Amino acid sequence: MANTPPVRQRTTGAYFAQAVISFAVAVSAMVVGIAYLHADGWIRAFLGLGMLYLVTSAFTLAKVVRDRQEEDRYANRVDQARLDKLLSEHDPFRVDAP
Repeated sequence: MANTPPVRQRTTGAYFAQAVISFAVAVSAMVVGIAYLHADGWIRAFLGLGMLYLVTSAFTLAKVVRDRQEEDRYANRVDQARLDKLLSEHDPFRVDAP
């Protein structure tokens, strides 16, 4: 069991394309909406900066979540390897002679 390779979980190309297209449509819609908003330039600029801040924060959050999941996966693999080593070295029928 210790020699089995980990299962690689990969997203499909279609799922990746859907995520990219969805993001592009959402950002484009916000940019067009802000550009055609009937308000002063400074209000549109404020909303544009708010949108930019939101997008960068979303990317940062996604990266932090991904990094934490990878750290947990590696820590679990190390713990599993230690447990496998302890179990393989343990002999329940061994008697220690005094």
